[in-house]
Amino acid sequence: MDQIFGEIGKALAGFFGSPIVQLALQAIVVYLIILWLAGAYWAFRDMQQRTENPILPYVAASFIIVFTPIFFPLAIFVYKIIRPHEKIGEVYERNLAEEALLAEVEAIKSCPTCARRVHEEWIICPTCRTRLNRVCPNCSRLVGLDWSLCAWCGKDFERPAAALAASSGGRPTPITPLPAGDDASRLARGGDAPGFGEIERRTGTDRTTARSRASSARATGPIPAPDVLPEG
Repeated sequence: MDQIFGEIGKALAGFFGSPIVQLALQAIVVYLIILWLAGAYWAFRDMQQRTENPILPYVAASFIIVFTPIFFPLAIFVYKIIRPHEKIGEVYERNLAEEALLAEVEAIKSCPTCARRVHEEWIICPTCRTRLNRVCPNCSRLVGLDWSLCAWCGKDFERPAAALAASSGGRPTPITPLPAGDDASRLARGGDAPGFGEIERRTGTDRTTARSRASSARATGPIPAPDVLPEG
């Protein structure tokens, strides 16, 4: 039995001692080392595409190197389990798709009252009768309700006359009549019109004079008519 094992050992030693076998073994070892380093580099590059942290790619490459050229396949398997599932480019594309979908949904105009889908050129919602747009009185084009002027023709929707009427409470402005007599002639010559106090003072004086004349007439009685000479 010992002779059999001895013969087998000699045969194996002769086989592995052959230069061709030695060269093949060395090539296999070099191949494993290359795969080991390539696996570490692959983990480094893969982590760069999956995270923005500058330290994690070096950690992933070190993790592969620590497992030696013999156990590095196990390290690669573990790395594929714990790595981020999405790359940065995939996350960016997904965000762009979500933003495009959101913009498309927001572009669909809806009624602010009943939330039904409405057309951009509608003036009134046919469902709830909510006013959606208005027509420019100058160019007859549709404008928004919150526009202060027309974007097509530049028509200003702020009306100063209406704002002035609203500020005065809707009451018309009283017109002051022109004064008579000397005041009218003075105003026509370019002088200043009499003030309200002066007009009131003159009116009171005229009323007092008229009352005094009436009182004196009642006291003296009727005025006798002049005598008329008979025709001869």
